[in-house]
Amino acid sequence: MKQWTTKGGQVVRRLSHGMYNCFLVSLNGRHLLVDACRKGSWKKLSRELDELGVNGGSLAGLVLTHTHYDHAENAAAIKDRYNPKIIVHKKEADYVRRGENPVIHGTLPLTGWISDRLSHWYLSQFFRYRPVDGDLTVAERYDLKPLGFQGYLLSTPGHSPGSLSVILENEIAIVGDALFGVFKGSAIPPVAADEKRMVASWEKLLKTGCSLYLPAHGSERGREILERQHEKYKRKYDRP
Repeated sequence: MKQWTTKGGQVVRRLSHGMYNCFLVSLNGRHLLVDACRKGSWKKLSRELDELGVNGGSLAGLVLTHTHYDHAENAAAIKDRYNPKIIVHKKEADYVRRGENPVIHGTLPLTGWISDRLSHWYLSQFFRYRPVDGDLTVAERYDLKPLGFQGYLLSTPGHSPGSLSVILENEIAIVGDALFGVFKGSAIPPVAADEKRMVASWEKLLKTGCSLYLPAHGSERGREILERQHEKYKRKYDRP
């Protein structure tokens, strides 16, 4: 279980479940879970959380970086077992309440070909999951201090309409699918609702000053990779 510690003593643990990562932020006996992984990983995820001392009194919140099925399938089960506040962007609160998947579009040739040929209705229905109500909805920014943590949630749309990133002390950013860590030297996710907005969100992430970016798929990305990717794709969209 890989982990990082901020200067302020917040411990970030990566709970990896095959192709999917979720993250646990811990400080002074309080915990914040970022994303919920797939339904098939529930037994492993709940066992890991229990072993780390997470319980109904210490799990302050579950942040859904967005409401795609691979990030939200266990949200209802986590609510049942640990009773955290479910935190979601206001643009995706209705999706998680209905257990539906926001529309996706391919950013790469293969994923673009697939998404163009499958109807959006089919994709959203095929990836349904058990619904749960959000307790706290976020617009542009939300300070995590009331939950016991040093940092804030930042709206980073593009991959989905209401994508959120967790910014810890302007050192570490937990970014969901705002970027990917699967392909060497790359940060571009294979799917996005709005690629141009996603690149604009990369600029927002760089402006936080964070040096480490933790995606939900693959390994961490340093600032240099994100800077290169931002310049590359910004030029693409700045063309007349």
